[in-house]
Amino acid sequence: MAGGAPFVADTTRETGIALEIWGDVANKERLSYNLNFFESVPKALNALDGGDLDVLVGPISITPERAKKVKFTQPYYQSSLGIMSRTISPSFWQRIKQLLSIQMLYAVFVFLFILAVVGSLLWAAEHKVNPEEFSSDPLPGIGDGMWCAIVTMTTTGYGDLSPRTLGGRIIAGSWMVICIVFATTMVAGIASTLTVAASDTEAIEKANQLSKHKVGVVENSPAEEFIDRFGAESVYVENLEEGYKKLKGGAVDAIVFDRPQMLYFLKQHHDEEVNMATQQYMRQGYGFAVPLDSEKLFDLDITILKLQQSGKIDRTITNWLGENE
Repeated sequence: MAGGAPFVADTTRETGIALEIWGDVANKERLSYNLNFFESVPKALNALDGGDLDVLVGPISITPERAKKVKFTQPYYQSSLGIMSRTISPSFWQRIKQLLSIQMLYAVFVFLFILAVVGSLLWAAEHKVNPEEFSSDPLPGIGDGMWCAIVTMTTTGYGDLSPRTLGGRIIAGSWMVICIVFATTMVAGIASTLTVAASDTEAIEKANQLSKHKVGVVENSPAEEFIDRFGAESVYVENLEEGYKKLKGGAVDAIVFDRPQMLYFLKQHHDEEVNMATQQYMRQGYGFAVPLDSEKLFDLDITILKLQQSGKIDRTITNWLGENE
C-alpha cells in the first residue's frame, strides 16, 4: 500500500478510504493478506511490477502509462483537482458600487430625460395661465415644471406648485400613473441589488476566476500546469497545510490541490472563512493495481461493482470526506 490520508490514514488499524474499501473487498473474496507500506506510489508500483506484491492499495491514479505495466481494477473513486479560496465579506464600497453600474446610470439618465420632458410639457400648458407658479422664462419655467413633477412623483405635496389648466392636470395625472409603475420597479431593483450585495461573499468558484490571482500549487504537479492555462500566478507550497497557512495569511488568493485531500482537511478544521468550490477539474480514477499476469482482476472488479451498487463505498467516502462529496 502507498499514499496518505484520507485514503491511507492509519496502517495499524487499517483506516482510510482505500484501506477500508480494500478490507471490504478482501472479506467478500475471503482473501488473507499482509500489509507493506511504501513511501510513494511510484516505488510501490515498481515493487508490484517486480513481483514483490500481489495487490497495490491506495490512491493509485489510473493512467495510460501505468496501465502498460500493471492492471487496474474498476475505479472505486473519481478524484479531481479542486479550488480552495477565502470567503470574504465585501467592503462597504464593494456593496454600493453595484448601484453605480452602467445599467443603473442608464436608468437614472432616462429618468432625468423623462422628467425634463414632463417638466417642459407642464410649463407649456401652465405658464400663460399660471405665470406666478410657472415662470414665463423657458429655463426657470421648465425647472418649475420639473419640480412640480418631482413632488407629484414623491407624493410630498408641498402645494407650492399645482397645475390649473385641463392640459396641465391631464399631464400631471398621466405622470402620477407612470410614476407608480416606474417607482415600484426602480425601488424593487435597488432593494434586490442591495440584498444580493449584503449576502454576497467573495470566493473563487470557477477556474476562469483564477486569472491574475496568486494561487498556491505544488511544484511540477498537474495543478501547476492547470492554473497556467487560466493566467494565474503560481506560488509554490510543499503541501496542503502550508498552502492553507498562506491562504489564511493572504499570501495567496486560492489553492489548487487534489480535491479529496482538501475536503478531508476542511472536515478536520471546520473553517467557515474558507470556501471549497463545487467545480471539479481533471478527473482521474483511483483503483487497485495488480500484476499483468494476475488472475484475480475479474473477481476484484465484480466485488467492487457490488460494493458500489450496495452503497457501501459511497458511505465510506462520505464518512471521510463529508456530504459535499
